[in-house]
Amino acid sequence: MKNQGVVKIFTIALALVCLFHLSFTIKSRLITSAAEEYANGDPVVKQKYLDSISGTVVYDLGLRQYTYLQVKERELNLGLDLQGGMNVTLEVSLPDVILALANKTKDPKFAQALALANEKATSSQSNYVTLFVEAIRQTAPNVPLSTWFATKDNKEKVSFNTSDDDVIAFLQFEADEAVERTFRILRSRIDRFGVSQPVIQKLENSGRIMVELPGVSDPRQARKLLQQSAVLEFWNTYSPAQAIEFIDKMDKTLKARLDGEKGIDTDSTVAGADSLFTSTDTSTKTDTTETDDLLAALNQSGDSSKQDTGSQSFEQFKEDRPLFATIGNGTTSYFNMTSDGQFGGGAELAFVSVFDTAAIMNYLNDAELRDVIPGDVVFAWGHKADDGNRIPLYLLKAGRDGGAEMEGDVITDARSLIGPSGGFEVSMQMNQEGKQIWKRMTGEAANMEPNGYVAIVLDGVVYSAPRVQNEIPNGSTSISGNFVQDETKFLANILKSGKLPAPARIVEEAIVGPSLGKAAISDGLFSILAGFLSVILIMAAIYSTAGWVANIAVLLNLFFMMGVLSSLGAALTLPGIAGIILTLGMAVDANVLIYERIKEELEQGKNLRNAISNGYHSALSAILDSNITTLLTGFVLLAFGTGPIYGFAVTLIIGILCSLFTAILMTRLVFERALKKERDIRFSFPWSKTLLKNVNVNFIGNRKIFYAISGLLILAGLVSIQQKGLDFGVDFKGGWSYVVKFDKELSSADIRAALAAPFGKAPEVKVFGEDNTFKITTDFNIDDNSENAAEKVTTQLTAGLSTIAGTSYSVESESRVGPTIADDIKTSAIKSIIIALILMFVYILIRFRKWQFATGTVIKLTHDVLIVLGLFSLLDGIVPFTLEIDQGFIAAILTVIGYSINDSVVVMDRIREFLGEHKKGGIKVIVNDALNSTLSRTMITSLTTIGVLIILFIFGGEIIRGFTFAMLVGVLVGSYSSICIGAPLAVDLIKGDENK
Repeated sequence: MKNQGVVKIFTIALALVCLFHLSFTIKSRLITSAAEEYANGDPVVKQKYLDSISGTVVYDLGLRQYTYLQVKERELNLGLDLQGGMNVTLEVSLPDVILALANKTKDPKFAQALALANEKATSSQSNYVTLFVEAIRQTAPNVPLSTWFATKDNKEKVSFNTSDDDVIAFLQFEADEAVERTFRILRSRIDRFGVSQPVIQKLENSGRIMVELPGVSDPRQARKLLQQSAVLEFWNTYSPAQAIEFIDKMDKTLKARLDGEKGIDTDSTVAGADSLFTSTDTSTKTDTTETDDLLAALNQSGDSSKQDTGSQSFEQFKEDRPLFATIGNGTTSYFNMTSDGQFGGGAELAFVSVFDTAAIMNYLNDAELRDVIPGDVVFAWGHKADDGNRIPLYLLKAGRDGGAEMEGDVITDARSLIGPSGGFEVSMQMNQEGKQIWKRMTGEAANMEPNGYVAIVLDGVVYSAPRVQNEIPNGSTSISGNFVQDETKFLANILKSGKLPAPARIVEEAIVGPSLGKAAISDGLFSILAGFLSVILIMAAIYSTAGWVANIAVLLNLFFMMGVLSSLGAALTLPGIAGIILTLGMAVDANVLIYERIKEELEQGKNLRNAISNGYHSALSAILDSNITTLLTGFVLLAFGTGPIYGFAVTLIIGILCSLFTAILMTRLVFERALKKERDIRFSFPWSKTLLKNVNVNFIGNRKIFYAISGLLILAGLVSIQQKGLDFGVDFKGGWSYVVKFDKELSSADIRAALAAPFGKAPEVKVFGEDNTFKITTDFNIDDNSENAAEKVTTQLTAGLSTIAGTSYSVESESRVGPTIADDIKTSAIKSIIIALILMFVYILIRFRKWQFATGTVIKLTHDVLIVLGLFSLLDGIVPFTLEIDQGFIAAILTVIGYSINDSVVVMDRIREFLGEHKKGGIKVIVNDALNSTLSRTMITSLTTIGVLIILFIFGGEIIRGFTFAMLVGVLVGSYSSICIGAPLAVDLIKGDENK
């Protein structure tokens, strides 16, 4: 073997990288275990403990140290189906954006076009702007688009002479900006929601945003947070110097209250404190020692590590100044002050640890403390924490009505541009009403000494607070600073949210309870362990010493998979675990191919070294071809899958790549080392040495029998699909689905009867795993996109179930798929299967240069898909588990296609080899011999894969049982069809072509 040194170095480097990334998961689990032990079962205490150490170094690697928060960010994440939580897909309301761009025109043709576009959107995957343009051209043909969009607010971008193409480009740009704006706003809201490791991503070209909120305990609050309309406001601010006076008054009041609770006389304490923010005239008789100490403490940010060296200790400072010490504790928070004791630039009063904000706001909102400061003071946080996880605190100044001075709907345009000085800045325009208010606000701020600030506030959070240089009478404003382009683009987009509201509505939702997640983890881990053991036993039983080498490769494959997943920041989902288990079964396929080739070489009298070398060389093309085709189906899943299916695809792809490395290179290293040390290597036991070697089945001669069997199975399935149909899940038909666990056994009929009246008709009720757990599916109010749509359905569910006497229940999980999403999922499913089949045809055609091989393979793959579909229809209602057609089923079908093509490629590779080496006997005899020569490989590989799938089917849990059943059937059918259908079809096509 050449380049052994390079392979060894790469292996060691990869192992170290994987170990490094997995170490964060191990460390995080140890810390979590310590927190659970400390909390003694109290989740609130546990979370407080973890929050308290968020900024503390907990992992020291010498060259670099990591805080708990950094460790948590780097651990291997668990998907919602494993830890519980909420998965939501929101759709940005682009009709509202387009209507706003047209200045909310009342033109009936325009309204008709919007309605038509909305209707088309439920059954089309085109973007909304395209659908709207098609609709407006139907309702108002030959009318230029500028007729509606050449408004005063758009005058710099659209005039009455602007071409339709330019107007369309303008609409698309604004639509994309609206989605980006909503995405940024949602991300900011989620960051403040207190959820650990949230995920938010744009689903490109769909106007949709996917959000995952692990561990959410209040779905109703989460829905409200995600769907509420953005509110943009402009506020005057108090300067830090003014703000510190207010905090001083509140601090004295708090100190007096705390001392009173302790029974301490507060007169001397308060008197001493009075001197801090009053006159500093040296003629005053006030002792300034305490004042100096307080300024020093604020200047040093109250660093508790600095013990009393002439200034008071932090503990004493905390005793004397409780509110100051809470806001600026010196370790995680500090006041906005420079090293010389002056207030720093900016409107921020302080920078506070995100974990201290709740405690601080309890003080700042205390009625007794607020009574001593002006009533127009409004406390607000900044939108973004710094690298130290500190968030700025502002004091806003309310207007006459107690709210903001100016609302965001007066903004007509905002954009990012390069200013006269060459730096990035934001240009902002406003309407006539806004100009008048802005003139007054900026005038007041400009006349302050020093100049004041105006805060730009979205959803109650300060996004920017620029200093006002002078009065702005015409509304045309430039906001400059040390900005990078992304910051100015973001701020400009935020400023547009007032004029162009883009509410987001939930169109798909899934909630998994924590108990269901814990059960899924337990089932998943057990399935991985049992699957791994089954592979070990099978390989060791058949291949002796070489089998244990393959087992080591499989173990390393699992280690590398987990390490790569962790390094990529991927989330491990239940389908992902299924992908790992499936990969374990498929990982030995390369070793089986190699070992069978080595056995053939040994039978021909080759010595061990040459047999190993020739075996690896001969098997390489089949290994690469079979794995590349499986990779192609993985990439199709990656392109069309979302959520857990996407996670399955990532796991499958990583697993295939890792298995190629471990099976081809690492096992070869082990054999080379054993050969060098002249150790005995056996590739079989006496009983397995000739396993399936002397079998001679006439596959080609009996092909018509196989055609008939397959034809009957497909026909029976198609008849069942036509008569009985398929059980489509909510993914494909839309609706609400609930998994409900009862405390006693009930029948499906009892539950259907109880829910028929509340839902208007009887829902679909199925047993889900345990006898007292049921899956309830209904399309009640499925077209309702209001903010409280989910609550309406839950209310009806509760009303119905409460009529079942003598029982209690818990909702383990719930999901909702809107009709638009369901249609998109169906379209994507069909596309993905068709694309996978086309890719397989093209790859086989390129690699084997025979269209007959490619055609036979695609027909065989279609055969596999039809049989699996037919069995799902035939067996639905007969087997004691659900056979729904959902996204998981499509993932299973695509994986079956990948596995089946993997098997077919190995068979075709051997046929190609035999056709080149054997010129006598005719094509039927040559192909039949080739098929018999691959029989042992096919049976052993199928055995390992079927073994792990059976384990996954039994122990993997109800959630993926239908997925596993589809995989199990697909592997069985795929193994059969590779030999009995695909190859014989290729023979018939070749013979037919030769007879022409």
